[in-house]
Amino acid sequence: MHHARDAAASGELSALRQEFHRCLTRRADALFELTDAVLCADGPVRSIAELSLTGEHRRGHGSGYAALARGHLDVDRLRIALTAVSLPRAADGRLVLAVDVTCWLRPEAHTCSQRILCHTYGRGKDQHMMVPGWPYSIVVALETGRHSWTAPLDAVRLAPGDDAASVTARQIRDVVTRLIAAGHWSPGDPDIVIVADAGYDGPRLAHVLADLPIAVLVRMRSDRVLRRPAPAYISGITQGRPRRHGDEFVFGDPGTWGEPGITVQTTTRLYGPVPVRAWDRLHPRLTHRIAWATHNGDLPILEGTVIRLHVDRLPSGAIPKPVWLWHSRIGLDQLEVDLAWQAFLRRFDIEHTFRMLKQTLGWTAPKLRSPEAADRWTWLLITAYTQLRLARELTIDLRRPWEKPRPAQRLTPARVRRGFRNLRPQLACPARVPKPSRPDPGRPAGLPNHHPAARHDVHTVTRTNKQKPKHGKKTEPSNPRPRRTG
Repeated sequence: MHHARDAAASGELSALRQEFHRCLTRRADALFELTDAVLCADGPVRSIAELSLTGEHRRGHGSGYAALARGHLDVDRLRIALTAVSLPRAADGRLVLAVDVTCWLRPEAHTCSQRILCHTYGRGKDQHMMVPGWPYSIVVALETGRHSWTAPLDAVRLAPGDDAASVTARQIRDVVTRLIAAGHWSPGDPDIVIVADAGYDGPRLAHVLADLPIAVLVRMRSDRVLRRPAPAYISGITQGRPRRHGDEFVFGDPGTWGEPGITVQTTTRLYGPVPVRAWDRLHPRLTHRIAWATHNGDLPILEGTVIRLHVDRLPSGAIPKPVWLWHSRIGLDQLEVDLAWQAFLRRFDIEHTFRMLKQTLGWTAPKLRSPEAADRWTWLLITAYTQLRLARELTIDLRRPWEKPRPAQRLTPARVRRGFRNLRPQLACPARVPKPSRPDPGRPAGLPNHHPAARHDVHTVTRTNKQKPKHGKKTEPSNPRPRRTG
């Protein structure tokens, strides 16, 4: 049975490699060998030129940058190919997708166009700085179990002037449509769960994507205020017009919570006892501004289930804070609530994928000038990561003497990459042998460059509020004002 499973995985991996080569329509062989060099290199990728030292890269050291600058990749066809492979599923058999934004920081690249100010964290004590770069919205499929594997499905670079919420909604719609077309979801299957962090407007995503078989699960800030359903209007007794919203549910005020509809008590290995409470049919009070400014007619009532998760301890020793989740489905039972918060905790696996792409595969290592070349390099690494995921049970664990042995199902992406070089000769390699050529002499020594590269400013959002800022040191209030509008 193991031989049949390995043969199926090897065939799926070879088919993906052949389809990936077909998606490369210009400089195809150079881009394909560049991807193989990333998979077979020793240690983290520090430079594209250094990848030419690997045996799998049969071209010159300048072919990598030239292929990224002048090559072409059929992204739509590659998206379909990545969706057609086997995908991980949650414990109950449903698909769980996570979406998040990660940035390729380029602070000193003044000749790079379409740079945006990106949020960065941890660059100073209690400081959140804005650094120019290229932000990318990534969608991955999550998997249960104690590991850091995900299945990247899509990547979209946010261009200057793009609305992140609109781009995310369109991106999720395209991904779910491809999943349905590939047969990963059929009528009668459980809904696909979309998991996101507090930076996303969950109720709006659920409203915009209401025609898709998805359920939205997002984390909400601890200063939010939601509303209960409006009480029934009784003619002749109730005065005034019918109410649209009920009483307030203030996250920071336990006196407004009332009795939860569902209570779950779970004991975990790392976090200790985890009490989980859920309240049904809570919605934000929307207003005609920001995302809803152009909405015609009455604003919708977007009801959902609020889940409060509070752990007993954290592995780091920090003081744990409660986590508030909003689920777009109402009427959840105890099992669905228990699976919901566990699915959200798996969302943090996407952070391990970002770290693997940046620190090991060298996503942000090359100094590319054009954003189009950055997009090609991004898709090459996403394809490389997918090949590693499909080769999890095909490679041999080449562990270091100080590393603990692990079964094939629990190998990390970095340890699978060590054995990929031994697996590569057994896989399809459609790249052709390079033809001998003579390098261009380039600009003669001593001749100045009469065609300097154009310099581009960083895109910044203009302020609509023209009021002058108040002078003096701004201090954060100890008790922030609750956010009563969505």
